[in-house]
Amino acid sequence: MSTPSPLRQRDFRLLLLGQTTSQFGAQVSGIAIPLLAVITLGASALEAGLLAAASTVAFAVIGLPAGAWIDRMRRRPVLIAADLARAVLLATIPLAAVAGVLTVTQLIVVALLTGVARVFFDIGYQSYLPVVIGRDRVLAGNSAMETVRASGQFAGPGLGGWLTGLLGGAVVVLVQAVTFLVSAAALFAIRTPEPPPRELASRQPARGRLRTEIRAGLAFVRHTPALRATALTSAVANFCFAIAAAVSVIFMARMLELSPSAIGLIVAAGSATVLAAAAVTPWLSRRVGSARLAWLCLVVTGPAGLLIPLAEPGWTAIAFLIVGIGAGEVGQIIYAIASVSLRQRITPDELLGRVNATMRVLIMGAFPLGGLAGGVLGELAGPRATLWVVGVLTLLAPLPVWWVLRGTRDVEELDPAGP
Repeated sequence: MSTPSPLRQRDFRLLLLGQTTSQFGAQVSGIAIPLLAVITLGASALEAGLLAAASTVAFAVIGLPAGAWIDRMRRRPVLIAADLARAVLLATIPLAAVAGVLTVTQLIVVALLTGVARVFFDIGYQSYLPVVIGRDRVLAGNSAMETVRASGQFAGPGLGGWLTGLLGGAVVVLVQAVTFLVSAAALFAIRTPEPPPRELASRQPARGRLRTEIRAGLAFVRHTPALRATALTSAVANFCFAIAAAVSVIFMARMLELSPSAIGLIVAAGSATVLAAAAVTPWLSRRVGSARLAWLCLVVTGPAGLLIPLAEPGWTAIAFLIVGIGAGEVGQIIYAIASVSLRQRITPDELLGRVNATMRVLIMGAFPLGGLAGGVLGELAGPRATLWVVGVLTLLAPLPVWWVLRGTRDVEELDPAGP
């Protein structure tokens, strides 16, 4: 049976507005910052890898305690504070550029600190969405949010590449700073009452209690096969993405001899089908099964990634790049909706922050490792060989989820204690 559209809810529309602006800004500056590092500041493959790693290393360092802290408090104030912090940090980049003192080191430091704010936002947001929309509608809500992200992927890189070529990457970063302010204002306007966190009965000291709370989140993930499998599949996929991110701009700019605007357009073209994929995920979930969809989407789209390292200078061969990027994005966006919705459905509310944190640490911890591995591989073997490694690893990513969910059609059939 179809679920009523979440867009009928005012507060969900506000949440969507904030995510629309911030995701669009992220996609615009997402292409601008690597171009700024590689083209304007002359970053090496290793420096590009460090930049990619810096934005996600915070998940490995503070992700688990952040989840426990978030379960102790209302989530909306945390989200607003995270947005404001990221806006201020990003604004330092154009200021330093105007002053003539911008360096790759500053880009890495800003990426590191905004990554800390992102930890709190991402964990808090995934725990806050069920409050706004209700647990029974999380798949529809996640689909709408991912549709927004996909629209930013389609328009953002092309605009970001064009603006970078026109104005310079440092100025373009200011766009994202403004979008975080819009997101904070939208969150502030939400009226849905958020219940207070459950009182903790334990009388342990704060430090001991924190360890106990973290262990509870870890134990739930460890004893839930579906969560273990999605964590492993997501970690491998993110590891591959981070390796590719460390060398893809160098591959396109130096080996394929593409301009910033052309790179932005190619990334946008490769992401064009993602918007439709996110929008039809609820329909696919009903036809294929909400649990089965989590592995099937990756199995179908993964092989196209082998086309990317085949690209050569010239627009005919670059079609391989567009198809490879597009197929990978389609598979990942459907998988993200299916896997996050699965997690939100089977996790008790009082554990959701800690389980989200545990999953994000396991998943996002792969990003800095992949960024560093990509930088090292890029230096030793070159960008093309590195992208071949990514293509092969991508084929293996869905195996854990397939193994656990192969006999299950829908999430409702799952027992948290078994497959």
